[in-house]
Amino acid sequence: MTSLPREIYPVAAVREIDRTAIEDEGIAGYELMSRAGRAAFAVSRRAFPGTTTWQVICGAGNNAGDGYVVARLAAEDGLAVSVIALVDPDKLTGDAAIVAAGGGVVLPWTGELHGEVIFDGILGSGLERPVDGVFGDAVSAINDSEAAVVALDIPTGLHGDSGAVLGQAVRADLTITFVGLKTGLFVGEGPGRIGRLEFAGLEIPERCRDATQAVMRRMDDSILANELPPRSRSAHKGDFGHVLIVGGGAGMPGAALLAGEAALRSGAGRVSLATDPAHASIIVARRPELMAHGVDGADQLRTLLERVDVVAFGPGLGQSDWARELFEVVAQSDLPAVWDADALNLLADSPGMNDRRVITPHPGEAGSLLRTSAADVQRDRLAAVAELVSSYGGVAVLKGAGSLVSDGEGPPWVSTEGNPGMAAPGMGDALTGIVAAMLAQGLDLRAAAIAGVLAHARAGDRAAGAGERGLMVSDLIAELRAVLNP
Repeated sequence: MTSLPREIYPVAAVREIDRTAIEDEGIAGYELMSRAGRAAFAVSRRAFPGTTTWQVICGAGNNAGDGYVVARLAAEDGLAVSVIALVDPDKLTGDAAIVAAGGGVVLPWTGELHGEVIFDGILGSGLERPVDGVFGDAVSAINDSEAAVVALDIPTGLHGDSGAVLGQAVRADLTITFVGLKTGLFVGEGPGRIGRLEFAGLEIPERCRDATQAVMRRMDDSILANELPPRSRSAHKGDFGHVLIVGGGAGMPGAALLAGEAALRSGAGRVSLATDPAHASIIVARRPELMAHGVDGADQLRTLLERVDVVAFGPGLGQSDWARELFEVVAQSDLPAVWDADALNLLADSPGMNDRRVITPHPGEAGSLLRTSAADVQRDRLAAVAELVSSYGGVAVLKGAGSLVSDGEGPPWVSTEGNPGMAAPGMGDALTGIVAAMLAQGLDLRAAAIAGVLAHARAGDRAAGAGERGLMVSDLIAELRAVLNP
């Protein structure tokens, strides 16, 4: 097993890598299948060390072949293992038929499953139609089982490119994917179906990937280390920029305060807030390190913009006449900016391009910006993030499970970290402050957005160490300092 690579491919590209390995490198398909089975067996043995009874559900094609290899290795290791064949092994073709002929305990499908670990080797990443019949029955039984579930390559029923559930799909605790990372593991329903993800490259030479085009890039460990080197011993706060948070309309100081706190914890040299006049003293009492300014309208905001380096616009802004007046001022500014929340709702009403801006919509806000629905955005997140960039300029961060970052140049970046506990109030406000702090420290728009999304996700994962349920944004903000000093 190897660490997850950066490149993520459409299914057709992974199939081409596989073909190149076989035809150009002379690696037999049978050998690749054997390597896949060995990798899956090894990682599953480590993941579930105390288990003694395994059951492998084999369907059709190479996915079934991988399953037969796992079963054979488990039997050789002394485990009580059985194969449930949804397709008669004698009817398999190609390399899968060779592997299946290796013998082992093969049982017919009876509708029942028995085993501490169940392997999904039913259907692979090439699936294009809804799962039904005996395959659908097996998927339902797997999901109803209390056993640990391991998906071989991809959970059956998950579309390899879109991440859509084709009728029904296996919900895995562990997915071991082979040859290349598939897009569907990271978009749509993918993140909620795959459990923990492991990767096995099957020792295919990197040159086999040279002619294939990745469709996404995964955020990895190198990003924060490269973009946030250790600070000079002679540094002072003026070296790390001045962020202005514009938001906190009448009765909504909390969002702006959270964005300001996140910016401070993310290393901005100074952070000011332009907020409703009634909120300034409240914010300073809560966080005296912030400089809060009550602004009545456009003139006061223009004065503040002359003193800062970066604008974070939208947390708690509202859509009042006051908010619309501030919108006109910020929209005319040339400062690097991060726009979120009601700033995006106002932008949807008055669209405009800006190549100095990062926008950070969730699917609902993205739907408003693109004149479509959140459901349509979720059906094709890659297309949605591309359209956001082409329509509004700059950099777009499409938030959600598997947040995407794109500036229109090359494949978008995807976050593979974060957790469901982060579906909580204020998380978007914190991200706005984090990205603004990255800009203030000299990162360009794309780097700031990528580093900000990654730091946000990692801080959320650290905060979830005590449990996801009940996770609050203040828990995440408290973890930022450790994440951002790699």
